[in-house]
Amino acid sequence: MKFIGIGALVLLTMGAIPAAPAAAQAAPPLKLLGRVALPGYTGDFDHLTADIKTNRLFLAAEDHGTLEVFNLRTGAREKTLRSFETPHAIFLVPGTNRMIVTDSGKGLSRILDETSYKVIGTIKTAPGADSATYDPSSGHLYIVSGGKDVGMKDSFLNEVDPKTGQVLRKLRFDSDHTEAVRIEQNGSRMFVNIADHDEVDVVDKTTLKIIGRWPIEGAHTNLCMALDEADHRLFVVTRNPTKMFVLDTDNGKTVATLDVPAIVDGVFYDRARKRIYVPGAVGAVGVYQQTDADHYQEVARVKSAEGAKSGLLVPALDRLYVAASPGKRVGGAILWYGLPQAGTN
Repeated sequence: MKFIGIGALVLLTMGAIPAAPAAAQAAPPLKLLGRVALPGYTGDFDHLTADIKTNRLFLAAEDHGTLEVFNLRTGAREKTLRSFETPHAIFLVPGTNRMIVTDSGKGLSRILDETSYKVIGTIKTAPGADSATYDPSSGHLYIVSGGKDVGMKDSFLNEVDPKTGQVLRKLRFDSDHTEAVRIEQNGSRMFVNIADHDEVDVVDKTTLKIIGRWPIEGAHTNLCMALDEADHRLFVVTRNPTKMFVLDTDNGKTVATLDVPAIVDGVFYDRARKRIYVPGAVGAVGVYQQTDADHYQEVARVKSAEGAKSGLLVPALDRLYVAASPGKRVGGAILWYGLPQAGTN
């Protein structure tokens, strides 16, 4: 038996037989599909939302005071809406042609006609409306407001009927920095990041009362969360140091801790691929594989852009979008990545 070339063929005395093909390389965890520049912007961008039906992507340009509208598939910027002060989250109200944009300015959160973009109402929460999370099981929207950014010592979780804009109930937290909310669909709990207390508060949806407090040990400023409800796992990302904590939602205990790219404003759980994506402002998206509910490993750190710390996972398109905030620089960007076919990783 002798070898020809660099392992290309194996020749046997009975004839030439091609060697077994090299193992197929795994598909990249994220493939950059496009990027659109946003010249002239400074400060931070906040949340993104996609409307697949109308092929639109919305970005809250928080410090610029605008809502930016893009073509979801091509990334082309289509419109800039200027009727805001400090927009944060965008929610498309199911079964209607309305959208809600939370705004921490004095003009309150706004209800818009999604076609004309005309403001048709406001939502009267406490000042400082920021993150918003929808609960399909109840049809209610939960908006966080208050806190240090508007000079308040307390924060509030406002339960809102998104079709009318009416605030139904509110829960006060002894916190001046309350952040992300994640909601069970097959259970009765909500999980709320209390960033200044380094804990996750567990809230009963039925009573809207706190029923548990889970400490995040060894880290501070827990801003972002994602929920894997099927496996009873909550992913919590902190800023100091930058870590991802995996909590067991049966008891609040930490089962794993991972290093992630620094300065994060979003974490996204990909149920189809059992992966978690963590975009960091240092210019990388961390990709983590869930082996089982207790074990995780870093797959890659995919290059993004400086300031790219917020994002949006769109499972229906197999895409991940990230927004690169300019900060003190001038000019930002939107980048979008394709995900490998589920089951090929």
